[in-house]
Amino acid sequence: MYKKNRNKQLAFEHFDQPLGLKLNPDNRWVKKAETIPWDAIEERYAKLFPSNRGVPAKPLRMAFGSLLLQKHLGCSDRELVEQITENPYFQYFIGLPGYQMEAPYVPSLLVEFRKRLTEDILGDINDMILEYNTPDDHDDGDDSGNSGTLILDATCAPQNIEYPQDINLLNQCREDLEGIVDEICYSYNLKKPRMYRVNARKEYLSLAKCKKRTGKKIRKALKAQLQYVRRDLRYVDEFIAQSLELEQKQLDRIETIRKVYEQQDYMYCNNTHVVSGRIVSISQPYVRPIIRGKAKAPTEFGAKLDISLDNGLARIEKLSFDPYNESEVLISAVENYHKRHGHYPERVLVDQIYRKRKNISYCKMRGIRISGPALGRPKKDPRSDKKIEYRDAVDRIEVERAFSLAKRSFGLGLITTKLETTTRSSIVLSIIAMNVDRLTKEAMRFLLSIFQGTYVGLSFEPTFLTMVY
Repeated sequence: MYKKNRNKQLAFEHFDQPLGLKLNPDNRWVKKAETIPWDAIEERYAKLFPSNRGVPAKPLRMAFGSLLLQKHLGCSDRELVEQITENPYFQYFIGLPGYQMEAPYVPSLLVEFRKRLTEDILGDINDMILEYNTPDDHDDGDDSGNSGTLILDATCAPQNIEYPQDINLLNQCREDLEGIVDEICYSYNLKKPRMYRVNARKEYLSLAKCKKRTGKKIRKALKAQLQYVRRDLRYVDEFIAQSLELEQKQLDRIETIRKVYEQQDYMYCNNTHVVSGRIVSISQPYVRPIIRGKAKAPTEFGAKLDISLDNGLARIEKLSFDPYNESEVLISAVENYHKRHGHYPERVLVDQIYRKRKNISYCKMRGIRISGPALGRPKKDPRSDKKIEYRDAVDRIEVERAFSLAKRSFGLGLITTKLETTTRSSIVLSIIAMNVDRLTKEAMRFLLSIFQGTYVGLSFEPTFLTMVY
């Protein structure tokens, strides 16, 4: 039976090390473990892993630590279990009392870890980690002055899906419907209806293998696939009208295919490529196209998120699969900053899209300087304003570096999860892994500066290290 107090903060000297070897206490994974308040997280969320009967539940440190390891390594579930089994530092990081030769859990258990650690829970854990490693500068009732810098920007976390060509989507709809009809007929011993699947496959391949696709060929192939999907949907509706019971998974897939058919039929009849709430993946219908206007990929398929940087540490201000205007996030991000610190930031660094009249007026009322050119007539001597604009532009690059780091090193560049809930959790885990890595590097840089005598001043709390060089 699971007990809350069985996994108290594991000290490195208490970790049972194998073969008489002495592990390095300055290893990066040991330092990363020190930046996370395991006991506080375990106490708050231990109820997520109950074990009233059967096999004892795994501690939350093992679940959360394993997912962080996977984000850093960028490997599959099976490979992650192999890595943990072979590496004593990984075993210490996930909270094992000592090195063991056998795997701590089966790879399929990681699916349950991702389902239970939802987006809201991981967002709360991220805040706990940042609070644990930063000083409490909240001024009780003192709202007299502004200080600090808040950097805000938006990006997209691309989903690992096939590029959504209309003909491919309709072909997949047809094949899925044929499979569902076959399953229903097999389950109820019914005669299979005529679906012309061989002809449909040939007509699809005639366009898919065509090197030069003219508009006339594409419309002809789309019309044929729409007819096949319409016929198969009619067969499914007839089965449902006969009160035949279908599995919930089949009903969900049919509903998705019906929406795709309606969208594709609308675009075909109106000769357009734009439709509201367009579905671009049959298996992941929650994914939407996000128009970003970038040179490499003008349109991306995945979640759009706004990230704020406060003292170099990232927080997700908004996460959505539907497109939205990021200027709507500025006011809520500033208010969240005020809740954390008890005062408003001195400046907010954003790009041009955030500089709406409403946001500028909001910042002006609260004494916040928003980056960008000043409104009104230019001054006689604009050199001071130019220097401020240049400094703000240089400082705002930090959020672009954070996006690049999260996408290159922590899995934000390609999300491979399938469900909407696990996809949201995966995105938040990427931000947490990036924050933990930054906190660890700051701590190690501080220790190195002490030995070299290069630091000038130090401001710290018992769990916080900030260097001023």
